[in-house]
Amino acid sequence: MLERMQLLICGGTGCMSSHSKDIKKSFEKTLTAMGLKKEVNIVLTGCFGLCERGPVVILYPDEIFYAHVSVNDVEEICEEHILKGRVVKRLLVKNPIDRKKIGQMSNLQFYAKQKRIALRNCGHINPLDIKEYIAKNGYEALGEILLHQSPEKVIDTMIESGLRGRGGGGFPTGMKWQFAKRATSDQKYVICNADEGDPGAFMDRAILEGDPHSILEAMAICGYAIGSNQGYIYVRAEYPVAVERLQHAINEAYTYELLGEHIFGTDFSFNIEIRLGAGAFVCGEETALIQSIEGFRGMPKLKPPFPAIKGLWGKSSNVNNVETLANIPVIFLKGAKWFKSIGTEKSSGTKVFALGGKINNTGLVEVPMGTTLREVIYDIGGGIPNKRKFKAVQTGGPSGGCITEKDLDAPIEFESLKELGSMMGSGGMIIMDEDNCMVDVARFYLDFTVDESCGKCTPCREGTKQMLEILNRICEGTGTMKDIDELEKLGKMIQKTSLCGLGQTAPNPVLSTLKHFRSEYEAHVKDHVCEAGVCSNLTNFVIEDNCIGCTKCAKNCPVNAISGLPKQLHTIDPDLCIKCGACKKACPVGAITSHPNERGVRL
Repeated sequence: MLERMQLLICGGTGCMSSHSKDIKKSFEKTLTAMGLKKEVNIVLTGCFGLCERGPVVILYPDEIFYAHVSVNDVEEICEEHILKGRVVKRLLVKNPIDRKKIGQMSNLQFYAKQKRIALRNCGHINPLDIKEYIAKNGYEALGEILLHQSPEKVIDTMIESGLRGRGGGGFPTGMKWQFAKRATSDQKYVICNADEGDPGAFMDRAILEGDPHSILEAMAICGYAIGSNQGYIYVRAEYPVAVERLQHAINEAYTYELLGEHIFGTDFSFNIEIRLGAGAFVCGEETALIQSIEGFRGMPKLKPPFPAIKGLWGKSSNVNNVETLANIPVIFLKGAKWFKSIGTEKSSGTKVFALGGKINNTGLVEVPMGTTLREVIYDIGGGIPNKRKFKAVQTGGPSGGCITEKDLDAPIEFESLKELGSMMGSGGMIIMDEDNCMVDVARFYLDFTVDESCGKCTPCREGTKQMLEILNRICEGTGTMKDIDELEKLGKMIQKTSLCGLGQTAPNPVLSTLKHFRSEYEAHVKDHVCEAGVCSNLTNFVIEDNCIGCTKCAKNCPVNAISGLPKQLHTIDPDLCIKCGACKKACPVGAITSHPNERGVRL
């Protein structure tokens, strides 16, 4: 009996943590009991991107997108949709473009302005079946290159495409390959940088989990271009699903003779091994990563020499990150001009972002370069939840900076974000609203970089620690105006004198918040108040007269500090209040405000 339906279940880490494996087992059990198992192909696939609505299940050929699916919903989907052909409306996402096509994935507002290149196969194929990747033109680019193109032609195509590194720096990929090609070395290495460490970033993880063969194919293409027969994928051990699927893909590729000796019957041979990292953020820097592969502590080296000249074990090495590599097979299938036609003049192609923070549609998005921040946040991300006001967006993670409302129409490209005092980074995009204290945001990111500093150079090791101590004083209410000036001075010094990118960019969140939100720093120092109500030493929460007595604040208070009858004005006991802000977030009418701590600063 031929299968008449495809049932795709998200197998990304997010949905896996919400029991998508159990949902798959439940579908298999239920359909078997109904005698329909042979009619429905059930696949645990990669991330669909709309993580906020997970676990996600999609049924083809109807292309119906079910959200927030649980094991308890499986029987209804099987009986109503699969057996009777009736869509289960209560599980549909409610933001279609065309009301006549409610429930179809391609008709959701979230996907309307996206263009998937790096994520092209994620959510569409079984990552554990090489045949599905091959059915999507997988390894076709590698075969065409090995049989019909010279290494020089491959590099020319990469240069023509304009692809720039998606790991943060934006260095032209083709030029990087050219440097490695021209280097004199008796052994060369291709390294995939899968050490994704930015808080809230999971772009590379999703590609590795959902489309691992695209990375293997791209690494082999790079190996042929630069004259290498050995590749390494450096991935953090914190990504167990990605590591498992990568190893499975490598084993399959060897079985199908798409890795190993004499690939496609040519003289070209290429091998790939996985190396696990311990989760050090600094190992995202290529020389620190190389040190770690060699078995040493991950610490950056002075450049030059660059890895293209002297890299892994002193040999010429090329390092690209996961997203960069994911673009490469498509470039050779569709042509450099096609890729160059997407994006902007200086930033070709697309960029994957991990949307997080105060946004309705958290998840993975891929948009053409040149798309505005406003389009990503409001059209794709669905705007700010709970009717809160947008305050800032942090791009580039701990290495980036905050961008405010006035610059939301700026195009997303390497140069424009840099001009705004931020950076592309690997692709983390954290949204903040009026309830975020920007001093506390700066402290959060700096605390991360202090913890992740390798300690090799003094500016980063000692300078960032001093900056964090100052920020702690300001948040606790003991800071001075001199501290604010000192923060700025230290930040600029660390930028100029640190050894590697981690230290050079560590002050960015502080300097950008000082630039756009200096008044918040001054309010913490002069008035001893945190207007957002985040810094507990500087805040008292008060319920204003517009309280409607809905009791939501009292229900959400973890210490029972709020009293009042339904439909009457409520009050907060300041002696019991722990300043967590849960009441303010729960209030539907904005009746809870933060005020200076009238009893003085707690020391």
